[in-house]
Amino acid sequence: MSGPGPRVVLVGPMGAGKTTVGELLAARWGVQVRDTDADIVAAQGKEISEIFVDDGEAAFRALERDAVAQALAEHDGVLSLGGGAVLDPGTRDLLAGHTVAFLSVGLTDAVKRVGLGTSRPLLMGNVRGRIKALLDERTPVYTSVASFTVDTDGRTPDEVADQVADEVAARA
Repeated sequence: MSGPGPRVVLVGPMGAGKTTVGELLAARWGVQVRDTDADIVAAQGKEISEIFVDDGEAAFRALERDAVAQALAEHDGVLSLGGGAVLDPGTRDLLAGHTVAFLSVGLTDAVKRVGLGTSRPLLMGNVRGRIKALLDERTPVYTSVASFTVDTDGRTPDEVADQVADEVAARA
């Protein structure tokens, strides 16, 4: 999509490489990378895990939807969304008309990348089981908002960034 909005929006589960791939793409294209999770932390003055504990997931999703709307309206570089952002129907609606890359990752690679000693609020307890449940629940939602999907399993961040760049160029 040309015109207003990010060059590409990266969605996918934790461990898919959104942050790393986003930084590579931004450097390649000479644009800024923006992460809605970082926007929320900056605006709220506390970590996402604290927002979940203090205010609950519904309150966090509302903050996230507002952060996505603001970023889509004012950011023209690479935008990375938090892993659960697409669960909110309002957020999914906001993504319509934008170029959205779903960075998919399998269970084994996700567990390796996220690590077992994690501070992520949705992974308390059995990390592997929670990641599997999140992947099973969210993959159809990621697919539904995506312009295209890039499989990250067994690939370097540079290889993933190359494919995303090629897909974006093909749509320009």
